[in-house]
Amino acid sequence: MAITSNNAEAAITPGIVPPPAKSSQQLDRSLVHSIAWTGVIKWITQILAWVSTIVVARVLSPADYGLVAIASTFIGFVTMINEFGLGMAVVTKRDLEERQIAQLNTLAVLLGLAGFLVSCAVAIPLSRFFEASELTWVLVAMGASFLIGAFRTVPSALLEKELKFKLLAMVEGGQAIIASLCVVALALLGWGYWSLVVGMIMGTAAWTLFTLLYRTHAFRWPAFQYLTETLTFSWHLILMRVNWYVAANADRFIIGKILGQAALGSYSFACTLASVPIEKVTGLVNRVTPAFFSSMQSDYVSLRRYILNLTEGLALVTFPATTGLALVADDFVMVLLGDQWKEVVVPLQILACYGAFRSMMTLLSPILLVTGLSRLGMLNAFWCVAALLPAFYVGSRWGIIGVAVSWMVAHPFVTIPLYSKVFRHIGLPVGAYLRALWPAVSACLVMTTAVLLLKQMLPIDWPLLAHLVTLGIAGAVAYLLTAWIFHRARVMAFVELLRTLRS
Repeated sequence: MAITSNNAEAAITPGIVPPPAKSSQQLDRSLVHSIAWTGVIKWITQILAWVSTIVVARVLSPADYGLVAIASTFIGFVTMINEFGLGMAVVTKRDLEERQIAQLNTLAVLLGLAGFLVSCAVAIPLSRFFEASELTWVLVAMGASFLIGAFRTVPSALLEKELKFKLLAMVEGGQAIIASLCVVALALLGWGYWSLVVGMIMGTAAWTLFTLLYRTHAFRWPAFQYLTETLTFSWHLILMRVNWYVAANADRFIIGKILGQAALGSYSFACTLASVPIEKVTGLVNRVTPAFFSSMQSDYVSLRRYILNLTEGLALVTFPATTGLALVADDFVMVLLGDQWKEVVVPLQILACYGAFRSMMTLLSPILLVTGLSRLGMLNAFWCVAALLPAFYVGSRWGIIGVAVSWMVAHPFVTIPLYSKVFRHIGLPVGAYLRALWPAVSACLVMTTAVLLLKQMLPIDWPLLAHLVTLGIAGAVAYLLTAWIFHRARVMAFVELLRTLRS
């Protein structure tokens, strides 16, 4: 799955790339260590998040989740406009002067204040639109997170630019722990949906405080004549993010308006569960890659090598996780959440399968940004809006299951062309990319066959927990044996590469 080369005309061959030249080993080692630290902290906090989610789900109702999901859709949208891509601009622009960074710091806070004021202004109209009077103060309260989080935008980006990912992981882990503990405590005290709202605000405040304890930067009133290039980049980025956010959240908007709050709560919870194997694995890689990719913006040989190695590694982890979740979703939901969440099962199965495709897109956005293709990403995001919104509306005729199917049908239609253009731009043959995916795909096919056959053989009267554990173990064994027997050379080459980078 890698590139073996001595120059820019390097050939691309299957299999793991051999250890890089000494001049690039330090960067590679830093990447591996950053991913490792980010991964350790994220998985520790994720275990706590899983426990807290299960506890809270047994206390709150789908309607509580639905109310907060409506507010979160708007809050998430304004968050992107609020930040305006300033953090990513600081990370990817290598030649920013101190006065420019200070001006961006001030601009970030001003945008945070604007985001809070917008939230207050639209709170009543949105609550009337969704016919949910409780939504008004939820939006006002959650809007405060814009101003709180704005103070960390530039300092956090500077830490990322300086490749201090161990520190960033500690900070983000701390805020996740505080948010989870707060949500559980308030839910058990009977706060209802307010436990989710206050938990989010407390997490944001902790994140900002911890960041500022380690990195601050001066403020300076923005002089836009010095920020033209940076703001142009930010404009492309924000349009790309806004359009993608509209496309990615239109499903919840349509479900909330057409199918109701309870259906939205079930669908949102299915999305949350389906995203766990993706976001907690690919998220830790995507967290560190922009800063590393920005240091090799014109070195396409290195970019291809990183893309292929990371793609194969991500697929080996995310594909079995998403496929396995889809295979045991029925038992998983009944055992951990109870019968009141049974409507989650089928959407969860569909979204988990789609998640395998979505997990491979996490490396694409950083490549777009560091290779001058941000405009291409923006245009593709427009196409996503044009394709997904009608698909969700039509799919809603078949309930939340139809909306989930719409993701699998419409999204690949608009993203695969983007893949091909990026691959051509950096000189990466499609065949080499597909070969990087084959070990995970083939092992998942064997795992799926084994689990489905075992389901037919297990006694019907078995306890659900025993059923779930047996299927999980069988699937894991089938996957690992297939990867070891048929792709041993690829697996061992990857392990050897990691050992070389550690030495």
